[in-house]
Amino acid sequence: MNITVNEELLAYIDPLTPDEHDALERSLLAECCRDALVLWGDVLVDGHNRYGICSKHGIPFNTVQNSRFESIDDVHLWMIDQHLGRRSVSDFQRGVLALRKKDIQASRQQQSQPLSEPPVAGAKAPEPLITRDAIAKAARISSNTISQIEKIQKSATPELVAAVKSGTISINAAATVASLPVEEQVAAVAGGKKELQQAARQVREAKAGARFEPESPEGVIARLKQTITELSAENAELRAQLAALTA
Repeated sequence: MNITVNEELLAYIDPLTPDEHDALERSLLAECCRDALVLWGDVLVDGHNRYGICSKHGIPFNTVQNSRFESIDDVHLWMIDQHLGRRSVSDFQRGVLALRKKDIQASRQQQSQPLSEPPVAGAKAPEPLITRDAIAKAARISSNTISQIEKIQKSATPELVAAVKSGTISINAAATVASLPVEEQVAAVAGGKKELQQAARQVREAKAGARFEPESPEGVIARLKQTITELSAENAELRAQLAALTA
């Protein structure tokens, strides 16, 4: 049987921890591989860890084809939904996966036919509009947590992201530390859990103090301009998504 391991798909979902991998290996050695590996043609979609362990120890396994996949995006969405349904996935991982799903569906909406064109007979219905609440519901976390994960993805260093994944720092605290310069983030992570907590506390205290300081007219104008820019960009994105939805 020819099975191809696609490196991009292999890396699409966070790998098992060493302890989780060892537990899976013990289970397969004791009970064999009961769940079939999922293939798309000859490409392995689900069961990379089981495939590696079974190949190493000569454990027999079964495969099943998923004929519903029409594109790599379909594969990604299926993988995301599979992992969102698993209890062992952390809140941070859930948020990351849900945001990936949002990006895929938003891209599909943008690529759908323009509003001015008549619908094509037999064409697929457009993907439903993704809201922040829908993303949070899919991930089984709060909308606020989704916002914090977005901030971490945008501003956190790889070291800080790794600390969140390992549970060294909470999502809430990591989103706060992510507002610091790169060097300070790296130093806080290097200092361990207590240093990260202290860094988050200092950022919060600084923000709380700033709220009570009088703001100059120039500062007010700059802040309002920034707010207008952000709201305009968000409004444009929502209009584009709505146009795609109604196409």
